[in-house]
Amino acid sequence: VTHAAGAPAFGSGPGTWEGAGYQGPNDHLLELPLSEHASWGSFYAEVVIAPLDAHAGGIPGTDALLDRLCSGDFDDDRPPARLHGDLWSGNVLWSPDGATLIDPSAHGGHALTDLGFLTMFGAPHLETVLDAYAEAAELPDGWRELLPLHRLQVLYLHAAVFGGGYVGETRRTVARVLTL
Repeated sequence: VTHAAGAPAFGSGPGTWEGAGYQGPNDHLLELPLSEHASWGSFYAEVVIAPLDAHAGGIPGTDALLDRLCSGDFDDDRPPARLHGDLWSGNVLWSPDGATLIDPSAHGGHALTDLGFLTMFGAPHLETVLDAYAEAAELPDGWRELLPLHRLQVLYLHAAVFGGGYVGETRRTVARVLTL
């Protein structure tokens, strides 16, 4: 329902929001510049990945990834979705009535990015959520192969904020995405 509400453009802020958004833990917030982009690839490359890569100290393969994103290799015909923007399992609260989402970093983006975030640490009922989403959103065959691409935002963010093993995991995921 959130994704289907749409957004005016990739990278747009929610509603009447003006200025930058933020991402990351409260004790280490990083800016998420919000401005409208004509394509998801250019937004993801220029606003999301490139700045996070700089904060992370440079992940091998990022330049090739940015080139492919900017050239539109991963763009599709899906319109901008209104993203939660920080949809990891800790921001999904379960009750007998269902799930409630908290602590968003809302912006216009590709809906698979929220699903990529959700796969980062796993989640209760993850396969049921993914299957139900695919059915409701009429996702094409092969969409799961793109989840590592869409998980890169949260990987780069963790590499930038926490370093350590996240740097290696980000590097491996970039290498995998470059084979798509």
